[in-house]
Amino acid sequence: MPDEIRKNFHRELDAMRQDLAQLAAMTAEMVTRATDALLDGDLLMAQAIIDHDDEVDVLSADIEHRCFRLLALQNPMAADLRVLAASMRINSDLERSADLAVNIVKGARRIYGHDIPPRLRGIIARMSEQAVRMLAIAMDAYAANDGPLGAALHDIDNQLDQLQRDFIEAMFQAHDASLLELQPAVQLALIARYFERIGDHAVNIGERVAFIASGETPEHPAAERIRLRAESNG
Repeated sequence: MPDEIRKNFHRELDAMRQDLAQLAAMTAEMVTRATDALLDGDLLMAQAIIDHDDEVDVLSADIEHRCFRLLALQNPMAADLRVLAASMRINSDLERSADLAVNIVKGARRIYGHDIPPRLRGIIARMSEQAVRMLAIAMDAYAANDGPLGAALHDIDNQLDQLQRDFIEAMFQAHDASLLELQPAVQLALIARYFERIGDHAVNIGERVAFIASGETPEHPAAERIRLRAESNG
């Protein structure tokens, strides 16, 4: 790639990475505001988050288009190719995380008027904080090309998984104590799952960063299970 073409390529690549960071910031803000809308019973904020998702979708579509354009027109090699391939997947994980924030406020609208017991409110707040923290760590790893930091999200995700288990246990206890009706309990269980899925997307981003840094793709869980079964049967 001639020097001037390479310089233009890296300028476009840097601009795309900056927009991806902006998309991450928008997504994290949506998760935080969705949590506030849920806990405060704020229907106006819930609608604003749903409307804001259109802006996220437009930015995400633009990032994807630019990645494809750079792949098609610049024929990048090695590390640059890994960055583009991983960035497209990261873009998808962020867009889906924003969709999950929309699902949270849609669930909040369905349970509007129902009180959320204090213990459940506390766990929801902690799940939201952990999910947003994981997105921030994932994007810090992306910005720094820090593969080990990206890989560390697997361990950090265990904390969010435990919070989800704590939430489900507390939800059943609240229902048994007649503090929570069945219909809002079902919606809250789904909402807890949405927070957990946002954490999974952050883990995915961490894996993409590790791929950028090392060039090695992590073993898929299904492939790992097949390998372990083969080893045990052998």
